[in-house]
Amino acid sequence: MDTPKPRTQTLPKRERIYKKADIDRLLSFGRFRSVGALRYTYATGSGLAYNRIMVSVPKKFFKRAVRRNLFKRRLREAWRRLRPALGSLSGLDVFIVYSTKEILSQEEVDSLVAGVLGEIVEREKSKCPGLQPSQDSEN
Repeated sequence: MDTPKPRTQTLPKRERIYKKADIDRLLSFGRFRSVGALRYTYATGSGLAYNRIMVSVPKKFFKRAVRRNLFKRRLREAWRRLRPALGSLSGLDVFIVYSTKEILSQEEVDSLVAGVLGEIVEREKSKCPGLQPSQDSEN
């Protein structure tokens, strides 16, 4: 019989973007950027004490829902493990799109998500020099 995961190893619903108003605000904010096979956009100033994510895997690349869901799980898991790299940044909404037909392993997805988070931290650090990224990004 499976035992439930401890709460520390889950991505709570409050950390997912699911309301239409929040999605519209995020998509109207800016242009998409790319890191390898991922495209992303982000918005700051949601007023929340935590960061949120939304992921998408287009049907254009994977016709079967099972495969799309696999990559969505991989993206959310990478975010969950790497979010401490954002350090003191909070109130951040991030939308990540898996944009390749290649089947990437969890390790490859992790490195791409780490690249996305690194770019976000660098952009925000250049806007506000007082921000310090977390030293503990190995979580």
